[in-house]
Amino acid sequence: MALRLKDIQTPVKTEMLEFEHKFRSFMKSKVFLIDKVTNYIVKRKGKQMRPMFVFLSAGVVGTISERSYRGASLIELLHTASLVHDDVVDDSNMRRGYFSINALWKNKIAVLVGDYLLSRGLLLSIDNGDFDLLKIVSEAVREMSEGELLQMAKARSLDITEDLYYEVIRQKTASLIASCCAVGAASVQDDPEVIAKMKEFGLNVGMAFQIKDDLFDYGTDQIGKPLGIDIKEKKMTLPLIHVLQKSSNADKRRIKRIVKSNKQDNKKVQEVIDFVKANGGITYAESVMHEYYKKSQDILAEFPDSDFKTSLGQLVQFTIERSK
Repeated sequence: MALRLKDIQTPVKTEMLEFEHKFRSFMKSKVFLIDKVTNYIVKRKGKQMRPMFVFLSAGVVGTISERSYRGASLIELLHTASLVHDDVVDDSNMRRGYFSINALWKNKIAVLVGDYLLSRGLLLSIDNGDFDLLKIVSEAVREMSEGELLQMAKARSLDITEDLYYEVIRQKTASLIASCCAVGAASVQDDPEVIAKMKEFGLNVGMAFQIKDDLFDYGTDQIGKPLGIDIKEKKMTLPLIHVLQKSSNADKRRIKRIVKSNKQDNKKVQEVIDFVKANGGITYAESVMHEYYKKSQDILAEFPDSDFKTSLGQLVQFTIERSK
């Protein structure tokens, strides 16, 4: 039977409901336009996996506290700000099936609302003396920005090695999940070894999560992002990188030429997908994903058994078994 987030959430169900109330209050403003935009953001909330990682991690190593709520809110505020800004940068009109902020209120308002959310997160931590939590999240935001820029810098040449790919996804995706787990731990205790261990756990989860996301591009599930979207955007992901590394020079040139020059040609994109599948790219990427999954489970096994630990393990399992 497939895992459901509703069931995984059980040990922190009360905290998640309370979090939603607190998060709304932390975004509150005296300016009507800001409240209108932030209310729209809250109504479009996704799976809320980030606060789940925070609360479950806190529960594994201690007792969930007010600092846990503030840590989860800090992550959501800063991450939401980055998404609003990303949509402006990408000139994207949609996010998760809904109109983006910039599509409804134009770029200038979207940028300013993103700045507002960022400032609310910073002040939430500063006003409560949560400087340790702010440091963890700020480092993650810096890494996410560096990872995005690193990927953009390499996109033109399509010359990305596996090691560089791992560095990009570690910064772009894994650093955020690692910060969720580290913040959860740091919100309930001050043992640097425990916090570092939870951060390492989250890092491995994040790596597995992103590889799973990349696999959707090759139609490995019936539901997911549109087929070939990464290829059309000239994003080099693990299945393609691995196959190119062991291909002949002629095949390398042919595939790179398609990615670079025919990105909107669906038949050509399908040719790349078929090439990757035929040469073991999907199988290889899945094996790497499971290696990161195992590393995360080995770290989690070091903590005492509890309902929180069980659910956290299930949440990681959900991230690599999800269909979208």
